[in-house]
Amino acid sequence: MPVPARNGVVYGALVLLALIWGYTWVAIKVATNDASPLLVASGRIALGVAVLFAILAATRRSLRPTPLGPTIVLGLLQTTGWTVLQTIAVSLGGAGKVAILGYTMPFWVALIAWPFLGERIAGARWIALALAAAGLALVVSPLGPRTIAGDLLAVGAGFLWACSAVYLKWMRARYDVDLLSLTAWQMLWGVLPMLALTAIVPQHVRFTPSFVAAMLFTAVLGAAVAWYLWMFVLSHLPAGVAGIASLATPVVGVAASALQLHEIPSPTEIAGMALIVIALAVNAFPASASLPHRKATAAAPRHL
Repeated sequence: MPVPARNGVVYGALVLLALIWGYTWVAIKVATNDASPLLVASGRIALGVAVLFAILAATRRSLRPTPLGPTIVLGLLQTTGWTVLQTIAVSLGGAGKVAILGYTMPFWVALIAWPFLGERIAGARWIALALAAAGLALVVSPLGPRTIAGDLLAVGAGFLWACSAVYLKWMRARYDVDLLSLTAWQMLWGVLPMLALTAIVPQHVRFTPSFVAAMLFTAVLGAAVAWYLWMFVLSHLPAGVAGIASLATPVVGVAASALQLHEIPSPTEIAGMALIVIALAVNAFPASASLPHRKATAAAPRHL
């Protein structure tokens, strides 16, 4: 595929990902109104796993497991850690605000990718990070006792997601694996401890139409499709650039929560979101300039 066309596909995937994941925060909030956060988290991932393996079977792709150890680590970081903390945080606070806090991820990615992947922070990316940091600072202020638990869980979720993004880049540099297969298997290993906890800890659920619709959206689009898109984007962009570009997602989340849940952002939060949008614009030029080919090269991939 020619470079301009490939660039368009990658950025198209980012736009679609922002829309899906942005609304997923609202769908999770709707689901947790009728069920325990852990049940929502494990249920939607389990459904997503079923969808992905059905797609693998229907397209006659190999069902052979991807490298066991690395895939389990990726699943624990990306599926177990991120999903559980994200869902509990949403149940404790507003979907829009928690979405913004979860997306402290790009700052962690930039810091972790520098020493582990050699992706240096340079030029306009420093400006983009500074603007986005200022924007997030405005969104989270003031940090009061009623919101601190959910806010810290959201930031913790962002940190684990960042670790998984950097780990995925490291893993892809060493193993030549099919992205759809890797997405399915990491979600399978990641959901197993979640299902075990769900079985042990008492849960409650009301099967309302809104609950069923929210679970289907978060499972099929928010889990199965979106995680595949994220891995596709990471395969074509440096981890730090992909992380900053993904900041469009919480802006979509805030807008969707305002429209559907009537969580109207304050003037300070609106100012913070505006800075994040500016950071995205600043980040766009260097991202497109470095897009054609840049992957972690710590070791040559070996075919499985």
